[in-house]
Parts: sequence; C-alpha cells; structure tokens
Amino acid sequence: MNHYGSKVLKRQPENGDPPIRQLAARMAEVRPFHVMALLGRARELEAQGRDIVHLEVGEPDFITPEAVCSRGIQALSAGRTHYTPAAGLPELRQKISAWYGQRYELSVPADRIMITPGASGALSILAPCLFGPGDEVLLPDPGYPCNRNFVLATGAQPVMVPVGSQERWQLTPERIRSAWNEHTRAVILASPSNPTGSVLSAAEITAVADCVRQLGGVLIVDEIYQGLQYEGDACSALQCSEDVFVVNSFSKFFGMTGWRVGWLVTPDWAREPLERLAQNLYLAAPTVAQHAALAAFEPDVQAQLELRRQEFQARRDFLLDALSGTPLEAAGIPAGAFYLYMRLAGDRGDAVELCSHLLEEHGVAITPGADFGDHLAGQHVRLAYTTNTGRLAEGVRRIRQALT
Repeated sequence: MNHYGSKVLKRQPENGDPPIRQLAARMAEVRPFHVMALLGRARELEAQGRDIVHLEVGEPDFITPEAVCSRGIQALSAGRTHYTPAAGLPELRQKISAWYGQRYELSVPADRIMITPGASGALSILAPCLFGPGDEVLLPDPGYPCNRNFVLATGAQPVMVPVGSQERWQLTPERIRSAWNEHTRAVILASPSNPTGSVLSAAEITAVADCVRQLGGVLIVDEIYQGLQYEGDACSALQCSEDVFVVNSFSKFFGMTGWRVGWLVTPDWAREPLERLAQNLYLAAPTVAQHAALAAFEPDVQAQLELRRQEFQARRDFLLDALSGTPLEAAGIPAGAFYLYMRLAGDRGDAVELCSHLLEEHGVAITPGADFGDHLAGQHVRLAYTTNTGRLAEGVRRIRQALT
C-alpha cells in the first residue's frame, strides 16, 4: 500500500527471467582501493605462514589510551547507550571548543561544532549540503581518494587538479583559478595531507581561502591528521577564515580509529541544514565513543599523545635515512601525518606491479600511487610508518634486497 491507501504493484521476475539488478551509473567512477586488495592478499600470505611487514595501511599501531577506554567502559556501565542529539554530546562539543582555545588560541563556539561518525560522517553530510548534480569540486591530485567519492555520491563531479613537488603537493590559488569555471562550487584540501604529509602554513591557507571566496565558492579543509605535525608552527584553517568548513577526527592523533567519532566545524549559516541532514542520514555519532572521547583531552592523555607524536617523528627520520641510496626517493620531507610519498627512480616499471612484486616475493606491503589519483601515479608509492622501528628496518632491508 502507498501513503494514500492504494496498492503499489511491482512486476515480479518470472521463471527464467534475469533478476532485476542495476547499479547507479556513478558506481563506474568509484575506483577500488589497491591498498585493500594488497592488505587482503597480505593476510592470505600470513595465514600461510609468511612474515609480512605492513607499511600499507594508514592506521596508528598504538592502541587507544587506557583512560579513553576506561571512560567508554564507564559509560556502558552507567547505561549511557541511548542516542545523543544529532549535533553530538554537548559536553564533548564544549571540550573541543576549549581544545581549540588552548592549542590554537582560537575562539570556536561549541554550537559551531558537530560530532560525527568519524571524518567520513562529516563529509557524508557536507557533500549533499553544499553541492549536487551539475556542480564541480576541485581536489588535489594526488589526494585522499574517499574525498572524491563523497563528491561523486551527490551527483557532482570531482575535478582532480594535478599538483607536484613544486607546490609541495598542495592546491595553490594559481592552480585553483586555472581550474575554476562556472560550474565549480567548492575546493577540498587537506593539511596535513595524505599521501604526502605536506602541511599548509597559515599564510597559505589564508591565500587559498581568500581566492575561493573571491571566486564565489566554499572551502573544506580536512584536518584529520592535525596534531601529527613535525615541522613549523601548527595551525588550523579556522585561524584563517570563519567561512571555512573544517573536518577533524579522533582517529589519527587521538588513536581512536575503531571508535568512529570525529567532528565538523561549520560556519553559522550552514549549521541548521547540516544538523537536519545528520538527523536523517545517521541520527547521531556512537554514544559510547562520544563519552570515551571526553577523556582524550585530559592532561595525562594529551601528554601520552605527544610522546606518540614524537615517536612518529623518530620513525619518519629513521625511514628517510634508511631508504637513502635506494631507488625510492622521497618526494619531499613530510611535515605531518605518518606517510612517506616516494618516487621510483629509474626504469622500475609501474608502481602497482612493483607493490605486488614486493608483497609476493619479499613480504613487504606498500601502497601504489594509483590509490591517490592519476598525476604521476605510476611513478610513486606510499609507505606508512605505523609500525615500530624494528619492523621498519626489516621492511627497508627487504626493499633494498628487491630493488638493488
């Protein structure tokens, strides 16, 4: 029956008829993750008894801090298992607001902060709120691939703008203006970035924000690796413009990947429609995870996270030095995140084939540049330093054996 009481009849497949199955046309543009296929194959090899050095997946090897886990357990024990408001637990929004004040000397009102199911949850409401069919959105190539797929899901078209080492793998006002047209609606960039670890300064973000505003668009900045910065002064795009949308997460710096909790900072004018979309698309972020995240801002936890940041920096420095003299050349020293983006020197064939060879024949898993775009992708690979120095050393030993 439909809403008006009349029957809705659908033809059922008759015997011998093929089942009625049809994917949306946009699915043809959603590429598979090579890294997930590599990870799956690595697990198969491990099940056969092979030792695999994992340098492919962008997930911290550190477990969630104990105080955060304890707060989650306390929430469960206290029966805090019901929905929170769609915009999130008020106490957590206040904690994040205070964190911006302490870390960046920024005044970010709690009512501009929305708690989301990870950074992906933030993008799942941002994309349909801001653009749709006929719109175009500029993103850097290379860049995190899921961001372009959030654009595709709305019927808009992601436009990958080639960037290289001369721009430190980031979009510049010049690149944005050259790619802009009457259909362009927005720019999405990341700082620190995946896969290159490059970081934009406050002056650079301000220049991009001014450029996008002058062109009549909106700027979205992915800051999920914020906190994992090794060079220069840390900054947030919120220091540069009140009209920017900032996506962040408890996954990377805070070590809470599996808890699926993040946040979105929005300009005042978009708060109500974004909350309306959240109510309809996912209701609210996981309640227990939100309560657990309250402990992430405690001084002892912040001190622990700082030690982890220092460990990541030590791993970066070790890996850069250890790979010196191999056919893998750093495409720049990463100032943040936990990745090295490496260029294949000489005639080494395609990066996808190389990654497969390294895994199958030498037991080391790295990610091909094809996961992050098309620009020079066949010449680049990404290594994640998300394992201890001993395993990094073994991975380098195997890479040297394979390539020299």
